[in-house]
Amino acid sequence: MHDFNILTVKNKLWIYLGFFAVLLGVFYFAIFRDYDFDRAKLAVINPNIPEFRFTDQNNKPFSQKNTEGKVYVAEYFFTTCKGICPKMNANMRRVYDKYRDEPDFLILSHTCMPEVDSVPLLKDYERKMLQGELIRNKDGSYKISTLGIDSTLDAGKTNWFFVTGKKDELYKLARQGYMIDNNKPDSTQRIEDEFIHTQFFALVDKYGRVRGIYDGLIEEEVEKLIWDIGKLLKEKVSTKRFMGGFNNNPG
Repeated sequence: MHDFNILTVKNKLWIYLGFFAVLLGVFYFAIFRDYDFDRAKLAVINPNIPEFRFTDQNNKPFSQKNTEGKVYVAEYFFTTCKGICPKMNANMRRVYDKYRDEPDFLILSHTCMPEVDSVPLLKDYERKMLQGELIRNKDGSYKISTLGIDSTLDAGKTNWFFVTGKKDELYKLARQGYMIDNNKPDSTQRIEDEFIHTQFFALVDKYGRVRGIYDGLIEEEVEKLIWDIGKLLKEKVSTKRFMGGFNNNPG
């Protein structure tokens, strides 16, 4: 009889423990059912990119609607640049070659000299970037050879866009959106006299949040960018419940 009572108590204890285990499981499922634990461990650098509306190399409007649900890399350049731009865009071509067939990815190259870079110039620059031969130099850096480029050949459908627009809007986006130009101009300086020339790339996730900034001239950072793009493409968060939490942003 004594042994029977002990068994009864143990059975009740196991029943209670099982019941609370089920409740705990239901509780955690309710909280984390929409959370992807394999998401990229990248800080949210800027959750709000200002709205924009530009014109691309095909003379078509390009706005945030074109980036909805897509991971993209943003940069600033100008077509006549002989300094850092060719090196940056040779590395950007590597990014393009890796993800050229990925429907949820695009590259957005903004001109920092809209007063010079017309739509036809951007179209010609696109041909050079896409048709040119990507060559690795002896020092490990890359360049694009434009020999033999067919200036009459259209690139067709591509996920690399070259855009122009109003200079103040382009510069506002670089500074307040992508956070890739920290030089604060004198408030009395005219926008016509300002000039952004930065080698940094900004990585934006499917929700329009800046998740990474990379030096486009440093090999290790370009490789990390290519890796991080793949991680962001795999993120499957389907709700904004965790948009502001569970990141490693110290701010």
